Amino acid sequence: MKKAHQTAQRFREVLLNGTWIANTNYKAQLSVLDWNTATTALPSLNSIAVLAQHVHYYISGLNCVFRDGTLDIKDKYSFDFPPIESSEVWVSFLSKFWIDAEAFAFLIEQMSDEQLNQVFIDEKYGTYQRNIDGMIEHSYYHLGQIVLIKKLLQN
Repeated sequence: MKKAHQTAQRFREVLLNGTWIANTNYKAQLSVLDWNTATTALPSLNSIAVLAQHVHYYISGLNCVFRDGTLDIKDKYSFDFPPIESSEVWVSFLSKFWIDAEAFAFLIEQMSDEQLNQVFIDEKYGTYQRNIDGMIEHSYYHLGQIVLIKKLLQN
């Protein structure tokens, strides 16, 4: 199996359909969550919605790099989102999240091993593979937070 395909599958596992590492994924956790619960913030913690938007921000930004070669996202803006104030907005966000996550995986699958090993925008960022692996690890980190916050809100 090609390295890009394996990497794309690892990404799909955490976002869309896997249970191997965390026994869950974003889609399983968020699709069943109503917008009131998703937007409830506990003291000193981000809401589930904000964490999901944060992860989506990076997926969307990396999709732009994969398609156009431009890096327009900045860490300082990665938690700046308009509030989700209705069920319709929440459902719309989730739809975009799933579409962009699948596009991310598809774009990875199109990469050659050579491209995965190329410099990502600037040498200081490492390779494409390093950034994709970082996105997967970052996603698992926040998935763990989402699961814990969800449990706290249910108690």
